[in-house]
Amino acid sequence: MATLSGSHISEDQLVDLLKQKDQEGLEYLYDRYAPALFGVILRIVPDEKLAEDALQESFIKIWRKIESYNPQKGRLFTWMLNICRNTAIDTRRSKQFTSSQKSQTLDSSYENQAALSSRMPIEHIGVSEQVKALDAPLREVIDLLYFQGYTQSEAAKALNLPLGTLKTRARTAIRVLRKRLQE
Repeated sequence: MATLSGSHISEDQLVDLLKQKDQEGLEYLYDRYAPALFGVILRIVPDEKLAEDALQESFIKIWRKIESYNPQKGRLFTWMLNICRNTAIDTRRSKQFTSSQKSQTLDSSYENQAALSSRMPIEHIGVSEQVKALDAPLREVIDLLYFQGYTQSEAAKALNLPLGTLKTRARTAIRVLRKRLQE
């Protein structure tokens, strides 16, 4: 098979390659999406080494679970973003993350934030600008759930909202973001 590195293939073609367990398809997927996904993971797991581990674990899950991807339910990137977000939340809740946070100095925390701003995070796909443009109540919910790694119950308590209200705001925010990103 010809190398994919310099070419642009459609999302459908990429999914087909991944379902065939094509190694070059995985490399193309990684090259194309890893920087943006890493930016999302770093917002949840500020320890760069653990974030890199979470990214690798996410790509393993993507590789293994590609058969469960359904294009009728959303774009490939959205599906991968959910896998990465869940993996990052699991990493954040792990004992390894907790002990890493205890030993991390203020200086290294600052360095991680500088590294985050210098990478190609989600800003390159337009999500960050769209989240910032949300009304404050919706933006707060998205920030806690998707960037801070809170559960719905934790976010509801933090915002002093009933759980049902939080869920409604989350659905509304996602609907607004989906519409804006499709424009």
